[in-house]
Amino acid sequence: MEKVSRPQYTKSGHEAIFHQLRQEVGTLVAQLEPKRKPGIMLKALLFPILYILVYTSILLWGNNPVVLYAGYIGLGVLLVVIFLNIIHDAVHGTVFRSKQLNEWYVYLFDLMGANSYTWRMRHVRFHHNYPNVSGWDTDIEQSKLARIFPSDESLRVHRFQHIYLPLLYPLYLLNWLLIRDFRDFFDKNRTICKLTTIPRKEYLKLFLFKGLFLFYLIVLPLLLLNVGWGRTLTGFLLMMFTASIFSLIVLLSPHANTSSEFPEPDHNNQLPYNWMMHMLKTTNDVQSDNWFTRSCMGCFNFHVVHHLFPNVNHVYYPEVTSLLKQYAARYDLPYRSFPLGSSLKKHFLLLKRNGEAEDIFEETM
Repeated sequence: MEKVSRPQYTKSGHEAIFHQLRQEVGTLVAQLEPKRKPGIMLKALLFPILYILVYTSILLWGNNPVVLYAGYIGLGVLLVVIFLNIIHDAVHGTVFRSKQLNEWYVYLFDLMGANSYTWRMRHVRFHHNYPNVSGWDTDIEQSKLARIFPSDESLRVHRFQHIYLPLLYPLYLLNWLLIRDFRDFFDKNRTICKLTTIPRKEYLKLFLFKGLFLFYLIVLPLLLLNVGWGRTLTGFLLMMFTASIFSLIVLLSPHANTSSEFPEPDHNNQLPYNWMMHMLKTTNDVQSDNWFTRSCMGCFNFHVVHHLFPNVNHVYYPEVTSLLKQYAARYDLPYRSFPLGSSLKKHFLLLKRNGEAEDIFEETM
């Protein structure tokens, strides 16, 4: 696939505002770090240990169907918890001071089924640089069954996407781990090929870790327990369904909704906003701040500051968001925040709106 040039952001005068905000954020984080750093380390140790303990309980007591299914559901929840609290921050280099330690920690994602190499490319190099830009935001870009970007090709089936996509969402992680990762490696038309050539060693790691993932979650319980394929596969699917639902709440609520813009580059490959305004126009927060979202969901609800300051760990997001709100009021910045239910409803309305585009009804006879 021929490499293409990146879209470019405009310069508009907000650069000085962002520079000042970034300085204040740096000062704020430095003040909070002595109290918050132990919490980061605790999560980095505690959640993987819980994952191992739950998995061990399946191997020891999984002959009991309640323990078996509850264990797999627990693994699904913990997969998302570990991803949000540690792996996601590690890929941005904010868990440990050592770059090498952060990179090693991201390999935990491979052990949990996802290919960390392609995800790093999709998330850091594409999604964070170009959120909501068609052809570049690979976190939102999915199969042709979904028309999320208004500029994407319209198909007649999209008229019903607000009905069938929510029914398919529980398969999201299963598709990611067992189909999408392989397509990123072997389909040369995939977006990831625009900016990178996958090293040969990554192909070996792809098959090695995928095989290990399926072995310890399906084959090993089958060998050690007095259960059949049906129960083991049911447990595995419960894990995938649970993780998919939690993952999509995090992914869909801050970006893919009717309140967010989907900017397009012009004929000169120039985006309409500067970098800061683009992040504000394409990202919203979720008004669900509580102990669970802070301790277990990686403060996913404070998503705007994550895009503005991806090199800041999530434990600082509540205070950084308060600072951002002050700047938004002072400089009339388009900061947006909605209840979780409203954000998900706006996503549903986006599916319906994009499915009802006029050109869907055009059909070549």
